Amino acid sequence: MADLFAKGDIYRPLAEMLRPSDLSGYIGQSHILGPSKPLRKALEQKNLHSMIFWGPPGVGKTTLAKIISHTVDARFESISAVQAGVKDIKLAAEKARQAQGHGDRTVLFVDEVHRFNKAQQDAFLPYVEDGTFIFIGATTENPSFELNSALLSRARVYVLKSFSDEELQQLWRRAQDLEPRLAAIDFDRDSIGLMCQYADGDARRFLNMIEIALDFFEPGQQVTKQSIGDLLQAQPRRFDKGGENFYDQISAFHKSIRGSSPDGALYWLCRMLDGGIEPLYLARRMVRIASEDIGNADPRALTLALSAWDSQQRLGSPEGELALAQAAVYLASAAKSNAVYKAFNAMMAQVRSAPSEEVPMHLRNAPTQLMKDLEYGQAYRYAHDEPHAYAAGEHYLPPSLQSEQFYQPVERGLEAKIGQKLDFLRSLDQAAGSEDSR
Repeated sequence: MADLFAKGDIYRPLAEMLRPSDLSGYIGQSHILGPSKPLRKALEQKNLHSMIFWGPPGVGKTTLAKIISHTVDARFESISAVQAGVKDIKLAAEKARQAQGHGDRTVLFVDEVHRFNKAQQDAFLPYVEDGTFIFIGATTENPSFELNSALLSRARVYVLKSFSDEELQQLWRRAQDLEPRLAAIDFDRDSIGLMCQYADGDARRFLNMIEIALDFFEPGQQVTKQSIGDLLQAQPRRFDKGGENFYDQISAFHKSIRGSSPDGALYWLCRMLDGGIEPLYLARRMVRIASEDIGNADPRALTLALSAWDSQQRLGSPEGELALAQAAVYLASAAKSNAVYKAFNAMMAQVRSAPSEEVPMHLRNAPTQLMKDLEYGQAYRYAHDEPHAYAAGEHYLPPSLQSEQFYQPVERGLEAKIGQKLDFLRSLDQAAGSEDSR
């Protein structure tokens, strides 16, 4: 076979050269394309429907759309939401109508469909409904959040998964068959494994790495894991700073801390740092976690989270990131309580749903004689002058809420002692009430 990059040839990326034209050459996504799977059966029967491909970059969304078009003998039309607008949608529809006049079907593939706004997405609806074209959208974002419900209701969502290392190895073997220079260079198993690791499930990225290696290494040269590492340097993991992957990993980090898993918290912290997340975002998140999931069971957690934030601001990366790791491990190991979080939410709901209560007279401030004459602050009991520094039987809530108890300490950490203290104070209230009733 001729050299893929021989002089005089038109250059084509390896990813394009390896793109299969039918399902027999398509690697991955067996969960939707395996035997008896719905999409596979629909293609075998050439009974096509509109669909959305949702998955990370480099998992074969465009390739699969082209294969589907070829399998059902349809024209393939493609637009990108990054560059196109409603005018381009209408133009694609007009071409599809002309093809219909010749008895041909059209598959319209819309890449990055989530980048279209609501009006632009609505522009597809009449053409999807009347069958002008078969709509296939590709998105890296959660369709539930990024696509109109009207468009979603007319298309079936298929989730495409990242390539496994085994599937990337299959791509490697195909690339060797296509490009003789790969066979002439002695790549050891560990070097290929490191490229799979750097690719992080992205086939396009994997093939780009192979092209970089082809440009750098000579025929007959032995390529080791070390030499691949030196060539590619430390490639960051796939991490979308504003998309689905971002929120999934933040969720995993938060839940690892809540679930008291220091190793889990460290893993997701390092995954996000490796992927390029803004470290101060993690610091802010841990401050929130310290109050939401730990609270008064260990008040030191909030102090440590704030200190980690301050350290990251002062030191920057990578020095400050160790302080974030220290905070994450401490928060995961600390006693847990969401009592403050629940009490706050319950009280906010109460305040928002009820009329604005007047401040009881004995709790009002009386800086002027007029206010004193109006009995502001009258009968207020100064807690420090009473036994245990507690005014037993005194009320601090509006009358309609005096029987409610919003803060319920848990039996963990310092909050267990707080609960004991509050129980003791309530016993004083009960005793004072008994004396008043005599």
